[in-house]
Parts: sequence; structure tokens; C-alpha cells
Amino acid sequence: MSLSPPAAPPPPSSPTERQQDTAALSHGLKQRHLSMIALGGVIGAGLFVGSGTAIAAAGPSIVLAYVLSGVLVMLVMRMLGEMSAANPASGSFSVHAERALGPWAGFTAGWAFWFLLCVAVGLEAIGAAEIMTGWFPGTPGWAWVALFMVVFCGTNLAAVKNFGEFEFWFAALKVAAIVIFLAIGVLAITGLLPGTESPGTDNLTGEGGFLPNGYEGFVVGLLASVFAYGGLETVTIAAAESEHPVQGVAKAVRTAMWRIAVFYIGSMAVIVALVPWNDPAVKGGPYVATLDHLGIPAAGEIMNVVVLIALLSAMNANIYGASRMARSLVARRQGPSWLGRVFGGVPRPAVLASSVIGFCCVLLSYWRPDDIFAWLLNTIGAIILVVWFFITVSQLVLRRRTEREAPETLVVRMWLYPWLSIAALLGMATVFVLMLGEPDTRNQLLATGVLTLALAATGYALQRRRAAAGTNDEVSRAG
Repeated sequence: MSLSPPAAPPPPSSPTERQQDTAALSHGLKQRHLSMIALGGVIGAGLFVGSGTAIAAAGPSIVLAYVLSGVLVMLVMRMLGEMSAANPASGSFSVHAERALGPWAGFTAGWAFWFLLCVAVGLEAIGAAEIMTGWFPGTPGWAWVALFMVVFCGTNLAAVKNFGEFEFWFAALKVAAIVIFLAIGVLAITGLLPGTESPGTDNLTGEGGFLPNGYEGFVVGLLASVFAYGGLETVTIAAAESEHPVQGVAKAVRTAMWRIAVFYIGSMAVIVALVPWNDPAVKGGPYVATLDHLGIPAAGEIMNVVVLIALLSAMNANIYGASRMARSLVARRQGPSWLGRVFGGVPRPAVLASSVIGFCCVLLSYWRPDDIFAWLLNTIGAIILVVWFFITVSQLVLRRRTEREAPETLVVRMWLYPWLSIAALLGMATVFVLMLGEPDTRNQLLATGVLTLALAATGYALQRRRAAAGTNDEVSRAG
């Protein structure tokens, strides 16, 4: 594929383009795998653990924060679903960005997301190791990180159906845990849970009111909620290896609304209704704090099991997503060719490369166990917002092109195009501005900005060089 922008872009669902991206990949994911990957992708450690800090900052207004960020994520997923259903590809939004804006954009979005997922694998391994060292005092954390990396790197090196089965059961357990939690919470709120009385609105309006820490506290909660939604994008990457890519991604995206409403917003509403937002236990783990408040026996250990499952599930999914993104970039001549080799339907070199940062965390957790988690977190900053930006701009460009050239491929359509797409862009711009105003997120945003500019410059230089090489070849043939 030429790296210069084509004079006449191919149709959005060009069979040739699809085949180039997925020709050697296995199609071992069944619809049940894809559905559960979509469902489980929205339930991560950010929800189980990270939401505690957000509640401590925003108080009861965290519910509004999750509603606003949930609307933004819903719009992004609808746009991504529209493009992915029209043109399923393992490179997902990277492929769409390349088609819409040029190879430099696909290069930037793809490698930025790859880096995000690789770092996230290390973060999740370290988080899971902390739980295990709590259960087995005296065991070294680095050993648990090494064990988890070996297991899930091995899982992803095997057939894709193994990844699908692991993720299916992991996601099923996470979903079951959330459903049980919500059921217990609703019973407690209504006063129907034995041994409890309905709290009414005491926790929502007392202890400083709905906005106890004012606007600044709400902003901190809003930013935390935005990044908690990361992970939904993996389903459009997995769709390329499913039995029915178009139908699979369309169904997954169409159910995003109720997943977000039930799991995220519903959970936050239950927690702040049942437990005072300023209870110190909430910051450490809001789900555990809620169950302890209700007198549920062994709540802490039960939720630690669920959090461990969530972390291992995310590790599994992120190695998968990173390897497929890397393979897609190589297939489009945007990475070293050896990285794109496929064995038995699996891009094994890409899997190994995508696990490198995780394995490096084995050494880092041995040398710097106290600050490695915070350091890694700062390196990935606001990358997910950059990805969402490329998704939105790509959809604005490709929707008009698709309507003109292949309208029959628009199985999923963005609502109120182009106005809601533009509204999503404005929402992202607002989040960027808010991040600049907060000391804790300003450095993360600046780090992301430097990384994005470096990737864009590299991608553009690569595009220009290959375009020039193509012109020289044409001159040579003419001579």
C-alpha cells in the first residue's frame, strides 16, 4: 500500500483492503466470545479500584461525572462502530485514520495505542502481584509479575480461540460480580435487604451536599471517570477475527449504551447512596467499603478475587489488542516486517514484542517496587483521548465518503451526523483544557503531547520518504 494519500480513495469496505489486513489471521472468535469481550471490556480495575479516588474528590456528584463522560464515550464508540462495521480490520481506528487523513495519522494513532496497551499490561501485572503478595506474605512481587506475564503471553501465542475462551470466562465472572453487587445495592437502598434500613437521600445531600468539594472536586472526578472507560475499543479489533465481523461489531456497539448505564453509572449511584462519600474506606476500594458497610461477610476477600480477575482479564485483552494493532501496522508498511509474521493464524512476533514492557516490569518491580506504578501511569497520560480524537475526525471524513461511494456498508450509523460528532470533539477539547488546569494531570497531558508529536513527525517523514521512493521508481520505469 502506498504511503501517499490516494487521489481516489477506495470504497470503505473494499474487499482487497480487508484481505490485506486479515488474510493470515485466524477467525477463531465466535459470536459469544465477541459479545463477552465487549461486555467485559467495560469492566476493569479502573472501575473496581480507581473509582474510589474519584468518589473521594467529587462526592455524590461522581454520578453526574460518570454520566457526562459516559455520553462522550458512547458517542466515540458509535462512531468507531460505524467505521468498523463498514470496514472490519484488526487495525481498527488506525486503519480508519489512515484512510481518512493519510498514513501519518494511522501510524500515530496505531503506535500510540500500542504503547498504551503495552504499558497497561505492566501496570495490571503489578496490580495483580500486589493482591497475591497480600494473600501470600513474604513472596516477592516480581515473581508474581513474571508468572502472570508468562501465562498470558503463552495464552496469546496459542490459537486465538484460547484467548477468546479465557476472556469469555473472565468477563463472565466480572459481569456476574457486578450484577450481584448491583442487586444487593438496590435491595439495600429500598430497605428490602435483611438487617438494613433504607438510607434515603442522607448520603446524597448530607456531608457537604451533592458537590461537597465544589467545582474543583467535580473536575477531578470527571477526569478520573473519562479514563476509567478505556478498553471498549478492543472489541472492534477482535471483530476482525470473528466468524461474522460486521454483525459482531454492530451488535457490540449497539449495546454499549445500556452497558455503560448499568455497570458504571449504576455502580456509582449505588455506592454514594449507601456509603458516605468521605468514609476513608471508600478511597481504598468503594465496592469493598459498600459491602462492608452492609455487613456482607468476607467482602474484602471476595472483591479482591474479583479485582484480580479484572486485572488478569485486562492483561489478556491488552496483549491481544496490542499484537493485532502491531500486526496491522506492519501489514500497511508502518513497522518492521518481521513483526508482522503469522504462525498458525497468530502474529507471534507481535505478541512477544507487545509483552516486552510487561516483562521489563519484572525487573522494574524488583528494583523500584515503591514508585514504578506511578511512573508507568504517568507515561501513558492522555493517550486514550488522542485515540478518541483520531476516531472522531476520521468518522467526520469517512462518513461523507462512504455515503457517496458505498452507502450499503453503513450498517451502524452515527446519530445526528455531523452535529454529535462535532459535539464529541468539543467534549474532548474541554477535557484537554481541564487536564491542563489540574497539577496532577498536567504532566501526563504534556508527556502525551510530546509522544504524539514525535509519532506524527515520524509517520509523516516515513510517508514522504516512501512517496518520494515511489516517484523515483516511476521515473526509472519511464526511463
